[in-house]
Amino acid sequence: MKYYVGIDLGGTNIVAGVVDEKYNIVAKASTKTNCPRPEKEIADDMAKMAIQAVENAGLTMDQIEWIGVGTPGIANSETGIIEYSNNLGFKNTPMVEYIRQTIDKPVFIENDANAAAYGEYVAGAAKGAKNAVCITLGTGVGGGIIIDGKIYSGSNFAGAEIGHTVIEVDGAQCSCGRKGCFEAYSSATGLIRMTKEAIAENPDGVMAKMAEKNGKVTARTSFDSMREGDEAAKVIVDKYIKYLAAGITNTINIFQPDVLCIGGGVCNEGDALLLPVKAIVKEEVYTRNSEKNTEIVIAKLGNDAGIIGAAFLGRANG
Repeated sequence: MKYYVGIDLGGTNIVAGVVDEKYNIVAKASTKTNCPRPEKEIADDMAKMAIQAVENAGLTMDQIEWIGVGTPGIANSETGIIEYSNNLGFKNTPMVEYIRQTIDKPVFIENDANAAAYGEYVAGAAKGAKNAVCITLGTGVGGGIIIDGKIYSGSNFAGAEIGHTVIEVDGAQCSCGRKGCFEAYSSATGLIRMTKEAIAENPDGVMAKMAEKNGKVTARTSFDSMREGDEAAKVIVDKYIKYLAAGITNTINIFQPDVLCIGGGVCNEGDALLLPVKAIVKEEVYTRNSEKNTEIVIAKLGNDAGIIGAAFLGRANG
């Protein structure tokens, strides 16, 4: 049995996992990222978590084939440098070099959304597809593109920024500097913003009471309130689904993948989200009269997608 280590570097947590050749996570280890702090300290903790995960699996580092890292930002898979990550404060960080100072193994890096997409491709909702796109609805809208079994990251390793395509010209401000981005409307953050705006207009409504009960507005507030029969909440949910379907339709029209999978916490809504999105996309996609169209599915691997995808970056880059 062959074993690999995948590291999912996030703004909150560093999680390392030992993954076997059948895509099973054998053991994990994690610690807080504790940003902002020196890049080398974070890299050292990543190496420590990799070693700890291997020990937790009852293995030695000699039994590990390679280490893969999924990171936010622009990860140059050729040089091993994280060129830029606004969330982590990284700029031209030699991540592969740093990790190899502690662990003498091949180390591969990739953008975290690309790594998660590759995880879904090899072991999850996109398994068996030739071409696939994965969209993650979280704090932002992440994108990962697989073409002919390979991660597509563009000529400058910044490809697949699907979240920063505009779906509402001069719309809501996005953190990237543009206005009206897919991310500004279809991320969990965007849904929360729209929910807060609706609560401000309906301060005595179900959404306001639910938010007060839970102590905050979440991405679930509008969906849960809709199920309670709140009309204002239904308006927000319908608006969110309309924007999400628009972004997905755009993506399908460009790439025409076999499978498009949607991940992230918002997808816990299941059919309440997926069925109306699929209905809109079916009517709007350019290939609506074709016999074969993209299958839209919910991602299967959850938070493990990034670990599994990172673990197999040695294959993706081979």
